This record gives sequence, structure tokens and C-alpha cells, in this order.
Amino acid sequence: MGQVNELAEKAWAGEIAGTMVHAQGPVMLEEYGPGLAFVSAFSNVLVVDSPDGLVLIDTSSPFHAYQMFAEVRGWTKRPLRTGIYTHGHVDHVFGMQPFEEEAKAAGGLLPEVVAHENVAARFDRYALTNGYNGIINQRQFGFPSPVFPRKFRYPDRTLRDHLVLGEGAARVELFHDRGETDDHVWAWLPEHRALYTGDLFIWASPNCGNPQKVQRYPLQWAAALRKMDALAADKLFPGHGPPIVGSARVHQALTESALLLETVCEQTLRLMNEGARLNDIVHAVKVPEHLLARPYLRPVYDDPEFIVHNLWRLYGGWWDGNPAQLKPAPDVALAGELAHLAGGSAALRARAEQLAAAGELRLACHLIELAWQATPDDSSVSGARSAIYKQRVAAETSLMAKGIFGYAARQSEPK
Repeated sequence: MGQVNELAEKAWAGEIAGTMVHAQGPVMLEEYGPGLAFVSAFSNVLVVDSPDGLVLIDTSSPFHAYQMFAEVRGWTKRPLRTGIYTHGHVDHVFGMQPFEEEAKAAGGLLPEVVAHENVAARFDRYALTNGYNGIINQRQFGFPSPVFPRKFRYPDRTLRDHLVLGEGAARVELFHDRGETDDHVWAWLPEHRALYTGDLFIWASPNCGNPQKVQRYPLQWAAALRKMDALAADKLFPGHGPPIVGSARVHQALTESALLLETVCEQTLRLMNEGARLNDIVHAVKVPEHLLARPYLRPVYDDPEFIVHNLWRLYGGWWDGNPAQLKPAPDVALAGELAHLAGGSAALRARAEQLAAAGELRLACHLIELAWQATPDDSSVSGARSAIYKQRVAAETSLMAKGIFGYAARQSEPK
């Protein structure tokens, strides 16, 4: 058993703690059959050896492109012919450069890139929102400054719904389904009985509610997982995290992931159809604990609560149902008025600290945020805000919530 398989067994048994099961590990390649290798990295790659050359399903991130290249070249020297993007997120589309440099140096054919037809529009949108995406990364991952690339390798060939590449053991069938993105494809390798899911499976609760990203599609995501399950695969290679080997395990992982999404959708839509406000729905929807306890569905990256917001945006628009929020007063004006009614921002701060000490962190954050907006230059308020948000970080499980609350805490730290 190789290192990747050892990691996979530990992950399945729930023996790997931390934010994500894969984030700290080295880049490693392991073979899973003749002409099939898996590169384990922060964002993974599946390598298929075909008579015409190599096919990469996903190409990894800018941080691991050259390490991935070295691992592949340690396995085979055959030229790369095709790189497939499962979707256009940055951590999946930056591994082509070392292979292209190699091809140019050898005077050979440059490899082509295959992706869904919406990937180009995504890259165009990234150019329009480069600054915002940099700020998102700074908040979400705790970077010291905004970070986001400006140039992307656009696809040469696109698909809309379905595309078949290669034959025999090298046959790769690509299917489009909306899920985390509108440009997502997943791969089926029938001769290997293997799936490559991209980010439709990531060893965490589905990343379907990210509060800082564009629209995501929970029902279509669940349907894609059901389609994958119908193929009765023996191996599942995810976009993040280790492989799952064995048909029973693959079936369990796919169906339970679909069930988590389906139950959040069913509850949210039922309450929307009954006329509930967004805030009421957020606090009413519950995910079965046995699902969240699965090592591949822990809410360590996204949070199922955020999926409710995403569903509301998808089916109900941006207004949350509270009439006061339709055309609200400026936050600073509301904060000042409430601070005045409370007897000053110090009163709000003191009550926020009492609530935080009692573990009522949601309410504490509301009050300390009002106090800080009313008197942002008050060092006692800023210090309390930093402390309360640090407490909130420690209490959260998802990286996204930790990132946003941590950013708020750093904003208010004493200079």
C-alpha cells in the first residue's frame, strides 16, 4: 500500500483531524492500474496514459504546478496531449505551464486544454473582479494582502453537455453538471471503473454556500452525484482529498453527499413556500447529525447553514423578507442610534462581552459590531471586538466562517 492509499484509509476511518484532510500533505503520485495515476496535492490531478500521449484531468494550482509536473515525469516521460479543467477555479487550472515549456523546448506539439464552454466567461469575469477576488482570498485564507492571478490559460476546445476523449483503457467521458460552479464537468473512465469528480466531492460538506462567491446549484449538484452513483464505480478520485476505493464505499460517499444537499434543499424550499423569512429559515433548517459526522461530510470548509442563503438567492432573490431591510438606513446610522438608546457604545460593548462570556456568540457579535460602527476609534470597543471575534473563530468549524471572523478580529487588533 502506497502513501496515498494509506492516507485514504486513515481519512475513511476518520483518523485525520484538522481543517481539510489533504491540505498539509506533500505532492505524491500513486498508480491505480495500468496507465492510470493519481497525483495527490492541495488540488488533485488524474493522469491517463493514452496511445497519443498523456491526459491530465485537472491540472492543479499555481503553488503545486511544478511539483505535480515532477511527479508525473517521475512516472513517465510521455508527452502531454490534453489537459482537462473540471472547472475554472484557480486551484485547478494552473498546471499546464511546465508541460508547455517542455513541449516548446523539445519543438513538439503544444498540449490542448479542454473545458466546459462557460470557463472562458469565468476567466473574463475574473478580470472584471480581480480586486474583489483578491480581497476574498485575503479574508478567506488569512493572506497578509489581496492575492489573485490576472492571466489564465483559456481552453482550446470546449464542451456543452458531454464529450468523449480516447478509446479503450484511455477512454474518458466528460459530463457537465452545475454544482459548485456553472462550468463544472466530471469524468468517467469506464475501463477503469473510475470517477474523477472534480470539486463535486472534496472530503468535506459540499462547498455550495460560500458567502463570498457567485451562485451555486445544490439540487443540480445532488443530481450529478446520483448520476455518478448509477455508474457503480470501483474508484472515486476527488478534486481534493484522497481517493475512495471499493464500490460500497464509493456508493456510500456519493449517496450520502447527495442526501445532505437534498435535505437542505427540501427544508429550505418548503419554508420558502410557506412564506418564512430568510432569518427564520437559516435557524430552522437542520442537517442530520449522522451525515455531518461522516469524515467526508464534516463542515470544515463550507457550512451547511450557508447553503440556505445560497438557495434563497437562487430561488428568492436578494431581499431577505424583512421590510426594514428592503431600503435600509446606513449601518453606521443605525449603530449610532442604538448606541444612543443603550446609553452609549460602552453599554453595547459591556453587554456583548457578557454574552460572549456566556457563549452567546451570535448575539455578542451583533452588539459589538454596532458598538464598533458607532465609535470605531474607541480602543476599548475595538479591543473587545477583536477578542469576541477571536472567540468566534475558535468556536467555528468551517474555514470560511473562521476566515471572515478572523479578518474582523485582525481589523480591530491594537496597532
